[in-house]
Amino acid sequence: MAKKRTKADRLQRQTEQQEKRIDRRPEEIVKKTSTLAPKSDEPTVLIPIEQQIQRRAHELYERRGGIGGHELDDWLQAEREIKGRQANAATA
Repeated sequence: MAKKRTKADRLQRQTEQQEKRIDRRPEEIVKKTSTLAPKSDEPTVLIPIEQQIQRRAHELYERRGGIGGHELDDWLQAEREIKGRQANAATA
């Protein structure tokens, strides 16, 4: 018959797992990045999602004529657009 795990066993296992995560070297941790589909003549370049959102938000700001006061709106719209494109690309 299998041995029933106690709360102490579970806590010990969780502690060991956390220590393994902490012991990783930074180069072993992959930063979450994404890509936009490149145009046919452009090379493929990985661009972090936050940078993509920042660029798009700035485009929205410029399109509005550079009028301030809508930073959050621009950021949220850019985030929706970028994440929406990623979701569509993932399902395609």
